[in-house]
Amino acid sequence: MARSTKLTVIRPGLALVLGGDRLVEVPEEIAKRFREGDALLAVEATSEILHVPAAERRIAAEAVSRAEAAFRRMGSVSDAQISRFYEAFAARLEDDAIWAEVVRINEQDVAEASARGRSTTRLVADEKLRHGMIEGLRGWIGAASRRGAVVETIEHDGWKIDLVGAELGIVAFVFEGRPNVLADATGVLRGGNTVVFRIGRDALRTARAVMERALEPALVEAGLPEGAVCLIDSPEHAAGWALFSDSRLALAVARGSGPAVATLGALARRAGVPASLHGTGGAWIVASASADRDVFAAAVESSLDRKVCNTLNVCCIVRERAKELVPLLLDGLRRAGDRRGQSWKLHVAKGSEDAVPAELFEREIRVRRAEGDVVERQAELLSEVELGREWEWEETPEVSLRIVDDVEQAVALFNRYSPQFIASLIGTDAAEQERFYQAVNAPFVGNGFTRWVDGQYALLRPELGLSNWQGGRLLGRGGVLSGDSVYTIRGRVTQTDPNVRR
Repeated sequence: MARSTKLTVIRPGLALVLGGDRLVEVPEEIAKRFREGDALLAVEATSEILHVPAAERRIAAEAVSRAEAAFRRMGSVSDAQISRFYEAFAARLEDDAIWAEVVRINEQDVAEASARGRSTTRLVADEKLRHGMIEGLRGWIGAASRRGAVVETIEHDGWKIDLVGAELGIVAFVFEGRPNVLADATGVLRGGNTVVFRIGRDALRTARAVMERALEPALVEAGLPEGAVCLIDSPEHAAGWALFSDSRLALAVARGSGPAVATLGALARRAGVPASLHGTGGAWIVASASADRDVFAAAVESSLDRKVCNTLNVCCIVRERAKELVPLLLDGLRRAGDRRGQSWKLHVAKGSEDAVPAELFEREIRVRRAEGDVVERQAELLSEVELGREWEWEETPEVSLRIVDDVEQAVALFNRYSPQFIASLIGTDAAEQERFYQAVNAPFVGNGFTRWVDGQYALLRPELGLSNWQGGRLLGRGGVLSGDSVYTIRGRVTQTDPNVRR
């Protein structure tokens, strides 16, 4: 039998096994920082070695323990109490004095994030964000719970079995710097689950303010157990790594940058925890030979009002309509930039440059980036393999263009290079629309603007995450993860004939 010993010291170059047939060496920097009680995590999917200090392990473990204790008590909490929590949380966010304190603290987060060259487009606690949080919370007040609901009954002679919805357990979230996710995450309480979440450094102060002034008092008022919602109060990425490595979790949900989410997902799977991941976004619009000019122009402009995951990122136009439709794409970009007092930027896949005015490749413009304004060419060439790159623009709308021979080629490019997230076909041919739907590997498919992909907007349910299919499709679940979709099934038998035998 193999003998295991506890790590107390690490030497640089120590080889760790990945995937059973690969070795990766511990970097000198990590070896020097390692202390007894720390952990090293070898991530097979990304070939990374991650260092988790003992303090971050402890913070994450204690939060999960509190959530675990709360979960054991949630069975005795009524649906009415959970509704009362949502009412109380929303009411506190509506309180102008409380919100003014949240805004004051949020301004500190925004200032520090800006100083570090970080994007702040989703960080600002403005009235729109406040309204969205309140609306989402109020949506859960009267929402039906899967907990205790009979999903199906199977009748037998002398007995029957009810398949009954049940709480899933502890749900962990790691989010980027978006304060509104605190309200979104609490949706899982509707079904009797508990929550542990880590929010990015950019929004941590704001998260603390919302927890202390609104969320935690609402839990107390409703009589929900302490620890039903836990914030991991650490700005370190290692705290998120430790959280997703805890096998006590029932579900791990991650939203943020692509590489960071891939790492978190790999850690969760390594611990045997199912994961819902959304790391790379960006929608594709394909204009077919039958595309209506006005419909195409409207879809482009309506998909570029702001930069979020469902914003138009790649546009494919069939060659026979390029001369007519490319100017409409450029005009839509111009209009989107004008609304923000900015210019616009185009990335042109190599081989498609003849469809774009040559002067755009020479014209210099000012582009608003997270780190500040920079001077760049208005149009630049793009390799085909970069069609999957999401443009995280701040204020200057940014899109990639690829001219294709037909819709089938666009679908092939989408399935190969995109994050397999959102695809829209602009065209009037119903048969072509059906072929597109069957062929494109995306959970969200449409025939117009792309910004509809949002749980609150489309399904009237606050979303916990929007899953793409880069890492495989989801078993028995749609691309939108919401609070009422986090549940499991229990079987309950009622026997009326005591003499039933197999």
